[in-house]
Amino acid sequence: MSTLEALTREAAALADAPQRVIPILSAGEAEVDRQMHICNACRYCEGFCAVFPAMTRRLEFGRADIHYLANLCHNCGACLHACQYAPPHEFAINVPQAMAEVRGQTYADYAWPPALGALYRRNGLTLSLALVAALTLFLVLGAATTGSLWGSAAGGNFYRIFPHNLLVGMFAPVFLFAALALAMGVRRFWRDVTPATGSAPANAPAAAEAADAVLRLKYLDGGHGEGCPNEDDAHTLARRRFHHFTFYGFMLCFAATSVATLYHYAFGWPAPYALPSLPKLLGVVGGVSLMIGTAGLWRLNLRRHPLHGDARQKPMDRGFIALLFLTSASGLALWLGRGTPALALLLCLHLGAVMALFATLPYGKFAHGVFRSAALLRHAVEKRLPNPVGLGAD
Repeated sequence: MSTLEALTREAAALADAPQRVIPILSAGEAEVDRQMHICNACRYCEGFCAVFPAMTRRLEFGRADIHYLANLCHNCGACLHACQYAPPHEFAINVPQAMAEVRGQTYADYAWPPALGALYRRNGLTLSLALVAALTLFLVLGAATTGSLWGSAAGGNFYRIFPHNLLVGMFAPVFLFAALALAMGVRRFWRDVTPATGSAPANAPAAAEAADAVLRLKYLDGGHGEGCPNEDDAHTLARRRFHHFTFYGFMLCFAATSVATLYHYAFGWPAPYALPSLPKLLGVVGGVSLMIGTAGLWRLNLRRHPLHGDARQKPMDRGFIALLFLTSASGLALWLGRGTPALALLLCLHLGAVMALFATLPYGKFAHGVFRSAALLRHAVEKRLPNPVGLGAD
Protein backbone atom coordinates (compact mmCIF):
# COMPACT_ATOMS: atom_id res chain seq x y z
CA MET A 1 0.00 0.00 0.00
CA SER A 2 1.38 3.39 -0.93
CA THR A 3 1.94 6.15 1.60
CA LEU A 4 -0.78 8.23 -0.10
CA GLU A 5 -3.32 5.40 0.20
CA ALA A 6 -2.45 4.87 3.89
CA LEU A 7 -2.89 8.54 4.66
CA THR A 8 -6.19 8.59 2.77
CA ARG A 9 -7.55 5.63 4.75
CA GLU A 10 -6.39 7.14 8.05
CA ALA A 11 -8.07 10.44 7.24
CA ALA A 12 -11.31 8.63 6.35
CA ALA A 13 -11.20 6.66 9.61
CA LEU A 14 -10.72 9.83 11.61
CA ALA A 15 -13.62 11.49 9.80
CA ASP A 16 -15.91 8.57 10.68
CA ALA A 17 -14.81 8.35 14.32
CA PRO A 18 -16.97 10.04 16.98
CA GLN A 19 -15.58 13.45 17.82
CA ARG A 20 -15.01 14.57 21.41
CA VAL A 21 -16.95 17.74 22.06
CA ILE A 22 -14.95 20.27 24.07
CA PRO A 23 -17.37 22.66 25.77
CA ILE A 24 -16.77 26.34 25.11
CA LEU A 25 -16.10 28.22 28.33
CA SER A 26 -18.22 31.17 29.31
CA ALA A 27 -16.52 34.53 29.81
CA GLY A 28 -16.44 33.99 33.57
CA GLU A 29 -15.05 30.47 33.23
CA ALA A 30 -12.41 31.66 30.77
CA GLU A 31 -11.34 34.32 33.27
CA VAL A 32 -10.91 31.72 36.02
CA ASP A 33 -8.90 29.60 33.56
CA ARG A 34 -6.63 32.58 32.79
CA GLN A 35 -6.08 33.46 36.43
CA MET A 36 -5.46 29.86 37.50
CA HIS A 37 -2.68 29.49 34.94
CA ILE A 38 -0.97 32.58 36.36
CA CYS A 39 -1.54 31.46 39.96
CA ASN A 40 -0.19 28.00 39.11
CA ALA A 41 3.07 29.61 38.02
CA CYS A 42 3.31 31.72 41.19
CA ARG A 43 1.87 29.52 43.97
CA TYR A 44 2.47 32.14 46.69
CA CYS A 45 -1.03 31.50 48.10
CA GLU A 46 -0.73 27.70 48.14
CA GLY A 47 -1.33 27.44 51.89
CA PHE A 48 -4.24 29.88 52.09
CA CYS A 49 -7.20 27.58 51.43
CA ALA A 50 -8.33 24.45 49.62
CA VAL A 51 -8.47 26.15 46.20
CA PHE A 52 -4.73 26.43 45.68
CA PRO A 53 -3.65 22.87 46.60
CA ALA A 54 -6.43 21.64 44.31
CA MET A 55 -5.21 24.01 41.60
CA THR A 56 -1.65 22.65 41.74
CA ARG A 57 -2.93 19.18 40.77
CA ARG A 58 -3.92 20.57 37.36
CA LEU A 59 -2.14 21.91 34.30
CA GLU A 60 -5.35 22.63 32.40
CA PHE A 61 -8.73 23.75 33.68
CA GLY A 62 -11.80 22.35 32.01
CA ARG A 63 -15.33 23.42 32.87
CA ALA A 64 -15.75 20.76 35.56
CA ASP A 65 -12.43 21.76 37.17
CA ILE A 66 -13.48 25.42 37.17
CA HIS A 67 -16.89 24.68 38.69
CA TYR A 68 -15.21 22.56 41.36
CA LEU A 69 -12.62 25.22 42.25
CA ALA A 70 -15.21 28.00 42.24
CA ASN A 71 -17.28 26.18 44.85
CA LEU A 72 -14.20 25.40 46.95
CA CYS A 73 -13.55 29.15 47.20
CA HIS A 74 -14.99 30.73 50.39
CA ASN A 75 -14.63 34.30 49.07
CA CYS A 76 -12.26 34.97 51.95
CA GLY A 77 -10.23 37.63 50.15
CA ALA A 78 -6.89 36.77 51.76
CA CYS A 79 -5.34 35.81 48.42
CA LEU A 80 -6.46 39.09 46.82
CA HIS A 81 -4.72 41.21 49.47
CA ALA A 82 -1.57 39.07 49.34
CA CYS A 83 -1.30 38.96 45.54
CA GLN A 84 1.44 40.94 43.79
CA TYR A 85 -0.53 40.69 40.55
CA ALA A 86 -3.82 42.06 41.90
CA PRO A 87 -5.31 45.23 40.37
CA PRO A 88 -3.98 47.70 39.33
CA HIS A 89 -1.33 45.28 38.00
CA GLU A 90 -1.85 44.51 34.33
CA PHE A 91 -2.48 40.82 35.14
CA ALA A 92 -5.52 41.95 37.19
CA ILE A 93 -5.62 38.80 39.34
CA ASN A 94 -8.70 38.75 41.57
CA VAL A 95 -9.44 35.14 42.42
CA PRO A 96 -12.34 35.81 44.85
CA GLN A 97 -14.19 37.91 42.29
CA ALA A 98 -13.61 35.54 39.38
CA MET A 99 -14.62 32.52 41.47
CA ALA A 100 -17.72 34.27 42.82
CA GLU A 101 -18.96 35.02 39.31
CA VAL A 102 -18.59 31.40 38.22
CA ARG A 103 -20.03 30.14 41.51
CA GLY A 104 -23.20 32.13 40.89
CA GLN A 105 -23.32 30.70 37.38
CA THR A 106 -23.08 27.14 38.71
CA TYR A 107 -26.08 27.68 40.98
CA ALA A 108 -28.16 28.65 37.95
CA ASP A 109 -26.68 25.96 35.69
CA TYR A 110 -27.37 23.15 38.18
CA ALA A 111 -30.77 24.41 39.32
CA TRP A 112 -33.63 21.93 39.30
CA PRO A 113 -35.90 22.14 37.45
CA PRO A 114 -33.48 23.78 34.98
CA ALA A 115 -36.05 26.34 33.83
CA LEU A 116 -36.04 27.87 37.32
CA GLY A 117 -32.30 28.62 37.24
CA ALA A 118 -33.07 32.16 36.11
CA LEU A 119 -34.58 32.82 39.54
CA TYR A 120 -31.04 33.21 40.94
CA ARG A 121 -30.66 36.44 38.99
CA ARG A 122 -33.94 37.82 40.35
CA ASN A 123 -33.69 36.64 43.94
CA GLY A 124 -32.78 39.85 45.74
CA LEU A 125 -33.63 41.88 48.80
CA THR A 126 -36.66 43.56 47.24
CA LEU A 127 -38.14 40.26 46.06
CA SER A 128 -37.54 38.61 49.45
CA LEU A 129 -39.25 41.39 51.40
CA ALA A 130 -42.09 41.63 48.88
CA LEU A 131 -42.66 37.87 49.16
CA VAL A 132 -42.79 38.09 52.96
CA ALA A 133 -45.25 40.97 52.75
CA ALA A 134 -47.48 39.19 50.22
CA LEU A 135 -47.57 35.92 52.16
CA THR A 136 -48.17 37.75 55.44
CA LEU A 137 -51.07 39.68 53.90
CA PHE A 138 -52.54 36.45 52.56
CA LEU A 139 -52.39 34.89 56.02
CA VAL A 140 -53.78 38.03 57.67
CA LEU A 141 -56.79 37.88 55.36
CA GLY A 142 -57.21 34.22 56.25
CA ALA A 143 -57.07 34.97 59.98
CA ALA A 144 -59.55 37.81 59.57
CA THR A 145 -62.15 35.39 58.24
CA THR A 146 -62.02 33.50 61.56
CA GLY A 147 -62.58 36.65 63.59
CA SER A 148 -59.36 36.14 65.53
CA LEU A 149 -57.11 38.70 63.86
CA TRP A 150 -56.95 40.89 66.95
CA GLY A 151 -57.90 40.06 70.51
CA SER A 152 -57.64 37.18 72.93
CA ALA A 153 -59.94 34.72 71.18
CA ALA A 154 -57.05 32.32 70.54
CA GLY A 155 -56.19 32.13 74.23
CA GLY A 156 -52.48 32.01 73.42
CA ASN A 157 -52.90 28.93 71.22
CA PHE A 158 -52.09 29.71 67.58
CA TYR A 159 -53.63 26.43 66.41
CA ARG A 160 -57.00 28.07 67.10
CA ILE A 161 -56.13 30.54 64.36
CA PHE A 162 -54.57 28.13 61.87
CA PRO A 163 -55.19 24.42 62.62
CA HIS A 164 -52.17 22.13 62.76
CA ASN A 165 -53.17 20.08 59.73
CA LEU A 166 -53.68 23.25 57.68
CA LEU A 167 -50.15 24.46 58.52
CA VAL A 168 -48.68 21.06 57.67
CA GLY A 169 -50.56 21.06 54.37
CA MET A 170 -49.21 24.53 53.55
CA PHE A 171 -45.58 24.19 54.60
CA ALA A 172 -44.67 20.54 54.07
CA PRO A 173 -44.98 20.62 50.24
CA VAL A 174 -42.91 23.82 49.99
CA PHE A 175 -40.17 22.47 52.26
CA LEU A 176 -40.08 19.07 50.57
CA PHE A 177 -39.85 20.67 47.12
CA ALA A 178 -36.99 22.89 48.31
CA ALA A 179 -35.12 19.87 49.70
CA LEU A 180 -35.71 17.89 46.49
CA ALA A 181 -34.62 20.77 44.24
CA LEU A 182 -31.39 21.28 46.20
CA ALA A 183 -30.67 17.54 46.25
CA MET A 184 -31.19 17.21 42.49
CA GLY A 185 -28.99 20.23 41.79
CA VAL A 186 -26.08 19.08 43.93
CA ARG A 187 -26.45 15.55 42.50
CA ARG A 188 -25.82 16.92 38.99
CA PHE A 189 -22.90 19.00 40.28
CA TRP A 190 -21.39 15.94 41.99
CA ARG A 191 -21.79 13.84 38.87
CA ASP A 192 -20.03 16.46 36.72
CA VAL A 193 -17.08 17.24 39.00
CA THR A 194 -16.34 13.69 40.15
CA PRO A 195 -14.41 12.68 36.98
CA ALA A 196 -12.33 15.86 37.33
CA THR A 197 -11.38 14.97 40.91
CA GLY A 198 -10.18 11.44 40.43
CA SER A 199 -13.51 9.56 40.29
CA ALA A 200 -12.75 7.75 43.57
CA PRO A 201 -15.79 7.32 45.81
CA ALA A 202 -16.09 9.20 49.08
CA ASN A 203 -14.93 7.25 52.14
CA ALA A 204 -15.23 7.74 55.88
CA PRO A 205 -11.91 9.62 56.42
CA ALA A 206 -12.68 12.00 53.56
CA ALA A 207 -16.21 12.58 54.83
CA ALA A 208 -14.89 13.29 58.34
CA GLU A 209 -12.35 15.79 57.02
CA ALA A 210 -14.94 17.56 54.87
CA ALA A 211 -17.41 17.70 57.75
CA ASP A 212 -14.72 19.23 59.97
CA ALA A 213 -13.96 21.88 57.33
CA VAL A 214 -17.66 22.68 56.96
CA LEU A 215 -18.56 22.77 60.65
CA ARG A 216 -15.50 24.81 61.67
CA LEU A 217 -15.50 26.99 58.54
CA LYS A 218 -11.81 26.13 58.37
CA TYR A 219 -11.14 28.14 55.23
CA LEU A 220 -12.35 31.43 56.67
CA ASP A 221 -9.24 31.61 58.85
CA GLY A 222 -7.09 33.25 56.15
CA GLY A 223 -4.67 30.33 56.10
CA HIS A 224 -2.96 31.50 59.29
CA GLY A 225 -5.77 31.45 61.84
CA GLU A 226 -6.16 35.22 62.07
CA GLY A 227 -9.15 35.47 59.75
CA CYS A 228 -9.85 37.14 56.41
CA PRO A 229 -9.92 40.77 55.28
CA ASN A 230 -13.27 42.47 54.95
CA GLU A 231 -13.18 46.22 54.25
CA ASP A 232 -9.38 46.61 54.22
CA ASP A 233 -6.16 44.62 54.60
CA ALA A 234 -6.69 43.92 58.30
CA HIS A 235 -7.42 40.31 59.23
CA THR A 236 -10.59 39.60 61.19
CA LEU A 237 -12.42 36.50 62.37
CA ALA A 238 -15.74 38.37 62.33
CA ARG A 239 -17.03 36.67 59.17
CA ARG A 240 -16.23 33.25 60.53
CA ARG A 241 -17.86 33.97 63.90
CA PHE A 242 -21.02 35.51 62.47
CA HIS A 243 -21.32 32.62 60.02
CA HIS A 244 -21.12 30.27 63.00
CA PHE A 245 -23.84 32.17 64.85
CA THR A 246 -26.00 32.01 61.73
CA PHE A 247 -25.39 28.38 60.82
CA TYR A 248 -25.73 26.93 64.29
CA GLY A 249 -28.67 29.19 65.07
CA PHE A 250 -30.44 27.91 61.97
CA MET A 251 -29.65 24.30 62.89
CA LEU A 252 -30.97 24.81 66.45
CA CYS A 253 -34.20 26.26 65.07
CA PHE A 254 -34.51 23.29 62.71
CA ALA A 255 -33.86 20.96 65.65
CA ALA A 256 -36.59 22.72 67.63
CA THR A 257 -39.08 22.13 64.83
CA SER A 258 -37.99 18.50 64.51
CA VAL A 259 -38.36 17.83 68.24
CA ALA A 260 -41.76 19.54 68.24
CA THR A 261 -42.85 17.29 65.38
CA LEU A 262 -41.74 14.26 67.38
CA TYR A 263 -43.61 15.52 70.43
CA HIS A 264 -46.80 16.04 68.40
CA TYR A 265 -46.90 12.79 66.43
CA ALA A 266 -45.05 10.34 68.72
CA PHE A 267 -46.18 11.49 72.15
CA GLY A 268 -49.37 13.40 71.39
CA TRP A 269 -48.08 16.59 73.01
CA PRO A 270 -49.39 19.47 70.86
CA ALA A 271 -47.84 22.94 70.74
CA PRO A 272 -47.50 25.61 71.97
CA TYR A 273 -44.69 24.69 74.35
CA ALA A 274 -43.41 26.80 77.21
CA LEU A 275 -40.02 27.06 78.87
CA PRO A 276 -38.21 24.92 79.89
CA SER A 277 -39.43 22.43 77.25
CA LEU A 278 -36.78 21.21 74.79
CA PRO A 279 -38.41 22.66 71.64
CA LYS A 280 -38.67 26.07 73.29
CA LEU A 281 -35.10 26.03 74.63
CA LEU A 282 -33.72 25.05 71.22
CA GLY A 283 -35.89 27.61 69.47
CA VAL A 284 -35.04 30.53 71.76
CA VAL A 285 -31.29 29.89 71.77
CA GLY A 286 -31.34 29.25 68.01
CA GLY A 287 -33.41 32.35 67.31
CA VAL A 288 -31.15 34.63 69.34
CA SER A 289 -28.04 33.11 67.70
CA LEU A 290 -29.56 33.54 64.25
CA MET A 291 -30.39 37.19 64.91
CA ILE A 292 -26.85 37.92 66.12
CA GLY A 293 -25.29 36.13 63.15
CA THR A 294 -27.44 37.73 60.46
CA ALA A 295 -27.12 41.22 61.96
CA GLY A 296 -23.34 40.81 61.94
CA LEU A 297 -23.24 39.45 58.39
CA TRP A 298 -25.44 42.32 57.19
CA ARG A 299 -23.02 44.85 58.65
CA LEU A 300 -20.01 43.09 57.15
CA ASN A 301 -21.74 42.85 53.77
CA LEU A 302 -22.38 46.60 53.72
CA ARG A 303 -18.73 47.32 54.54
CA ARG A 304 -17.17 44.68 52.28
CA HIS A 305 -14.22 45.67 50.11
CA PRO A 306 -15.47 46.53 46.60
CA LEU A 307 -13.05 44.07 44.97
CA HIS A 308 -14.32 41.12 47.04
CA GLY A 309 -16.74 38.82 45.31
CA ASP A 310 -19.33 39.54 42.63
CA ALA A 311 -21.20 42.80 43.32
CA ARG A 312 -24.12 41.58 41.21
CA GLN A 313 -24.84 38.88 43.80
CA LYS A 314 -25.10 41.30 46.74
CA PRO A 315 -28.90 41.67 46.42
CA MET A 316 -29.23 37.88 46.63
CA ASP A 317 -26.90 37.79 49.64
CA ARG A 318 -28.81 40.51 51.44
CA GLY A 319 -32.18 38.98 50.59
CA PHE A 320 -31.16 35.70 52.23
CA ILE A 321 -29.74 37.48 55.29
CA ALA A 322 -32.94 39.51 55.64
CA LEU A 323 -35.16 36.41 55.41
CA LEU A 324 -33.16 34.61 58.09
CA PHE A 325 -33.28 37.65 60.36
CA LEU A 326 -37.03 38.14 59.87
CA THR A 327 -37.68 34.45 60.51
CA SER A 328 -35.79 34.47 63.81
CA ALA A 329 -36.97 37.90 64.98
CA SER A 330 -40.64 37.19 64.20
CA GLY A 331 -40.38 33.79 65.90
CA LEU A 332 -39.05 35.34 69.10
CA ALA A 333 -41.65 38.12 68.90
CA LEU A 334 -44.37 35.49 68.53
CA TRP A 335 -43.17 33.72 71.66
CA LEU A 336 -42.99 36.95 73.66
CA GLY A 337 -46.36 38.15 72.39
CA ARG A 338 -48.24 34.87 72.72
CA GLY A 339 -50.47 36.16 75.49
CA THR A 340 -51.20 39.53 73.87
CA PRO A 341 -53.93 40.65 71.42
CA ALA A 342 -51.23 40.83 68.71
CA LEU A 343 -50.80 37.04 68.61
CA ALA A 344 -52.53 36.52 65.26
CA LEU A 345 -50.65 39.34 63.51
CA LEU A 346 -47.31 38.11 64.85
CA LEU A 347 -48.16 34.57 63.80
CA CYS A 348 -49.01 35.72 60.26
CA LEU A 349 -45.72 37.62 60.01
CA HIS A 350 -43.68 34.65 61.25
CA LEU A 351 -45.41 32.16 58.97
CA GLY A 352 -45.01 34.54 56.01
CA ALA A 353 -41.27 34.86 56.67
CA VAL A 354 -40.82 31.09 57.07
CA MET A 355 -42.73 30.29 53.90
CA ALA A 356 -40.78 32.93 51.92
CA LEU A 357 -37.54 31.42 53.22
CA PHE A 358 -38.57 27.89 52.23
CA ALA A 359 -39.76 29.00 48.80
CA THR A 360 -36.47 30.73 47.96
CA LEU A 361 -34.06 28.18 49.48
CA PRO A 362 -33.29 26.30 46.23
CA TYR A 363 -32.79 29.51 44.21
CA GLY A 364 -30.92 31.78 46.60
CA LYS A 365 -27.80 32.09 48.71
CA PHE A 366 -28.62 29.00 50.78
CA ALA A 367 -27.34 26.92 47.86
CA HIS A 368 -23.76 28.01 48.51
CA GLY A 369 -23.57 25.90 51.66
CA VAL A 370 -24.77 22.77 49.87
CA PHE A 371 -22.53 23.12 46.81
CA ARG A 372 -19.50 24.13 48.89
CA SER A 373 -19.92 21.11 51.16
CA ALA A 374 -20.00 18.84 48.10
CA ALA A 375 -16.85 20.50 46.70
CA LEU A 376 -15.05 20.12 50.04
CA LEU A 377 -15.91 16.43 50.11
CA ARG A 378 -14.52 15.97 46.59
CA HIS A 379 -11.39 17.86 47.68
CA ALA A 380 -10.96 15.55 50.68
CA VAL A 381 -11.25 12.57 48.31
CA GLU A 382 -8.92 14.02 45.67
CA LYS A 383 -6.09 14.95 48.04
CA ARG A 384 -5.82 11.28 49.09
CA LEU A 385 -5.08 10.21 45.52
CA PRO A 386 -1.60 10.24 43.93
CA ASN A 387 -0.73 13.40 42.06
CA PRO A 388 -1.30 13.15 38.30
CA VAL A 389 1.75 12.14 36.25
CA GLY A 390 4.03 15.08 35.64
CA LEU A 391 2.90 17.09 38.69
CA GLY A 392 5.27 15.60 41.23
CA ALA A 393 4.82 13.30 44.20
CA ASP A 394 2.51 13.80 47.16
